[in-house]
Formats: sequence, C-alpha cells, structure tokens
Amino acid sequence: MSATTTTAPARQDLIDRLGLPRPLLWGFVGLLLFMIGDGVESGYIAPYLRDHGADTATRAAVVITVYGAVVTAGSWLSGALSDVWGPRRVMMLGLGVWGAMEVVFLAVALPSQNYPLMLVAYGLRGFGYPFFAYGFLVWVLAGSPAHRLGSAVGWFYFAFTGGLPTLGSLLASGSEPLIGEYATLWLSLVLVVLGGVLALAGIRRASGGERLAPPEVSTRRSVVNSVAIIFSQPRIAVGCLVRIVNTAPQFGFLVFLPEVFSDDLGFGTAGWLQLVFVLGAANIFANLFFGVLSDRLGWHRTLRWFGCVASAVSSLCLYFVPAHVSGQYGVAVLCAALYGVTLAGFTPISVLMSLMAPGQKGNAIAVLNLGAGAATFVGPLIVALFLGAIGPGGVTVVFAVLYVLAGVAVRWLTIPEESQQAVAEGRTLQDAMGSTPGT
Repeated sequence: MSATTTTAPARQDLIDRLGLPRPLLWGFVGLLLFMIGDGVESGYIAPYLRDHGADTATRAAVVITVYGAVVTAGSWLSGALSDVWGPRRVMMLGLGVWGAMEVVFLAVALPSQNYPLMLVAYGLRGFGYPFFAYGFLVWVLAGSPAHRLGSAVGWFYFAFTGGLPTLGSLLASGSEPLIGEYATLWLSLVLVVLGGVLALAGIRRASGGERLAPPEVSTRRSVVNSVAIIFSQPRIAVGCLVRIVNTAPQFGFLVFLPEVFSDDLGFGTAGWLQLVFVLGAANIFANLFFGVLSDRLGWHRTLRWFGCVASAVSSLCLYFVPAHVSGQYGVAVLCAALYGVTLAGFTPISVLMSLMAPGQKGNAIAVLNLGAGAATFVGPLIVALFLGAIGPGGVTVVFAVLYVLAGVAVRWLTIPEESQQAVAEGRTLQDAMGSTPGT
C-alpha cells in the first residue's frame, strides 16, 4: 500500500474528528483569508481617513458610522437573500461588491481626497463582508450534517473572528512599517480576493449553496418574511433576544471599562488594550471548543450553562475581582480571558436558530444577524441610562442579570420534529426539507 493511500484516510479521519464538514473545508480556509483582509485596516482606518481626505476626526467618524450602518443592513439581508438567491450567489455578490468598492476607494477616492466619493465607496463596501461571510454561514447550516452543526458553526466563528480583527490587525502591524499604510490597504484587497476565490472554487459542488426557499417565494417576500418570522414564530424572537444579550454587555463594557482599568486601577492604556486582545484571543479558540462540545453535551445545555450562566459569573469577575485585588495585572488578564471564553458558550444559538425554522433557514439567520447588530447599541444604551445612577458596578450587575434571564429563556428555544429527525438520522437540513432547484 502506497504512502498516499494511507495518509489520505488518516487526513480524512482527522478532519472528521475536528468536526469540519469536509465538503466545506476550503470555504473555512477562504473565509479566514477574506476576514484577515477585511480586518487589516481595523486598527488604523479612522486616523488614516482623517489625514487623507476626511480632514477631521468627526468627518472620519461619519464615514465609519455609515459603513457600520450598511454592515448592519447587509448582515440582515444576507440571510433573507440566501434563501431565495442561494448562499453561493450572495457570497459572489459580497466578494464583487467588496472588491469593486475597494478599488474605487483606493484608486480614486483616496488619491483625490474626494470626501463624498470616499463616503459612498467605503460605505457601500459595508455590504461586502456580511454578504460573503454570513452567506457562507447559511451554507454551513444548510449543508452540514444536523448532528454536527455545533462543530461546523464553531469553525465558522473560529475563521471569522480569527481574521477580523485579530490576524488582520497583526498582519497590519507587520506590513505597515515595511510598505506603508496605503500599500497595506492594497494588500488587504489581495487577501480578500484570494480568500473569496478560494472559498467559492473550493466548495462549488458542496450541498446547500443553491436556493433554499420554495419556488413560489419571491425576493420581496423573503425580505418581508425575515421580519414577519419574528411575529409568526415567537421562539425566533426569543432567539434574537438571547443573541442581543450575548454581546450587548461586551459593547457596554467598552464604554466604561477603559477608564476603570487604565486610570482607576492604574494599568494604563496599553494595559487595557492588552486585556482586550486577551479577551478576543480566548474567545477565538473557545468558539471552536464549545462548538465541538455542544454537539456532544447538547446545544441547549451548552448555551444555558456555559454561555448564559457562566457569562453572568465571568462578567461580575471582570469588574469586581481586579478592583478587589489591587495591582495584580495577572488577575485582570485571567478575568478577561474567562469572559472571552464564556462569550463563546453562546455559539450554539446559531445552530438552534436554524433548527427552529428549518424551512426558513436564511430568514432565521437574518434575525440572528439583526440581533448581533442590535447588540452594538443596546449595550452602550444600557450604560448611558444607568451609569450615572448606579455606577459601573451597578451596570455590571445589570449585565449579569440579563445573562441569567437569557439562560431562563433558553427553555423556549424548542426544535420542531422535522429538525429533531434530521439530527437523529445525521442528515443535513437541506436533505430533510427536500432540495429546491436553483433558479
């Protein structure tokens, strides 16, 4: 027997043990490269815009705010459009929009320092990564065996958060001193195109990439359904609320913890930024761990205890423990890592959302993405409402209570019979619901 024939099964066994859906393997690799390219600019884009056409920090912030609003809209639409166009077409559109708008931004808007064009090109580029990444998420949920969905989603978030912003920012820190900020932006375009082409070519024959909705469902109806499903299926609305609670406290902490750790505890700005990195790095690997664990332990159980309840405990530790162990930076590092790990306990919410609406996977994911976007302002809003009255410690307790309430709400995230049968038989949801020809 040749070495090739013996190593191939071994490699396949390793892929299976890791929980990777083999037909979608190159999609995960491509997604990582795509998100690294998208994350390259995250650490310096605001001051760069200010110095190259925006002129003021306020005008630069407007550009980034417009971009953020478009990202939120794209995150919602990606799921609804994947149902009727198919995840493959949505991913292709995302790659095309990202590439085209980035070329306009880099080749025309920045050299001419044309602020209106900068606003339009950079803003519209915000449709790019949600269409590509979340279109792939729908593909993963539709084309992976139902009993391994937790592992598959864990790998998705491993690639997604590993690229944006972690490895993207790390790459920029090395390339910027060598080739400069402007050339680094062109490098990001190369990585995005390379990742996008690699993903789409590598998974072109994988199940789940075509239209998912029945033939009679139009694009307009799918978009409307992505909102109506919240009212027609209350458990989807509950899932959206659980997703909001997942990261709303994280965004809220970013409002007041910088002052607490850098000034009150004396760790300085650099010390605080290192804590943010530790939190993010711990979260990346924990996403993968909890994805695999949830397939074995149970999605509801993992979400309730390792996500909701554990996050309630770790959020309290993040604020109160370093404050009572003064001068021990290592304690703060451990608390930040613990919080990052427990946030990953929410990984199964993506699985449950798709299983709760097997006939409307894209619309369910659209609502999930809407919850993710809403978390970015719900957290700071809670801080704005309560910080003056009850202080940072009180706000932290409010966040912990929200996590506990989310744990209680998990009981209503029930899975219908057809999804349970698909899980029991090890089939994909697309096979369970019947394949729909592409249109």
